Amino acid sequence: MPEKRWPIVKEGLPFLIPSSILTFLFLILGWKWLTFLGILLTLFIAYFFRNPKRKIPSLKNIILSPADGKIVYLGECEEERFLKQRALKISIFMSPLDVHLNRSPVSGKIIERKYHPGKFLMASREKASILNEQNAFVLEAEESFRILLVQIAGWLARRIVFYAREGDYLKQGQIFGMIRFGSRIDLYLPPQVKLVVHLGQHVKGGESIIGHRV
Repeated sequence: MPEKRWPIVKEGLPFLIPSSILTFLFLILGWKWLTFLGILLTLFIAYFFRNPKRKIPSLKNIILSPADGKIVYLGECEEERFLKQRALKISIFMSPLDVHLNRSPVSGKIIERKYHPGKFLMASREKASILNEQNAFVLEAEESFRILLVQIAGWLARRIVFYAREGDYLKQGQIFGMIRFGSRIDLYLPPQVKLVVHLGQHVKGGESIIGHRV
């Protein structure tokens, strides 16, 4: 589990280094257009894998957004796979322009984790919650407060990164993983949580407050 904050996450290096080298070769050879395109590609890769500093709120009983992106689903559902109860579901779609690091909404212990291979539908579609490749885990906070997080790969994002393991303790706002190139994360909360977000809202991982425990 990474503790230090680097401006670019290590998962971006296998893309950033070759792109930088290739762009430098284009420059040496005098290929102006390819050099220009190489610079744009290198800048995009650096931007995509950026790791901006976040100020984690210290308020009590708050639930933070696990990701940057747009809320594309908000409502109650029956969560039968893990929590096995009625839950509030919040789906956040991460476009290629959003930060793709995922952060823990609350402080708690990972008590269950399961990876599911699957399809690569557009992550903004509701069917992606069930059919797409995904990594799911249950986080238990104090007083047996349990939430479920599901990292979902989209048609362009074909790599889910998960730094933690079952049994690990995550601090609120701590980075636990990322998904490459356009993806989605589903957050399931107990129905008694008081939500303070709305459909279509853009949120920031580790900073935006999703709701309050009551």
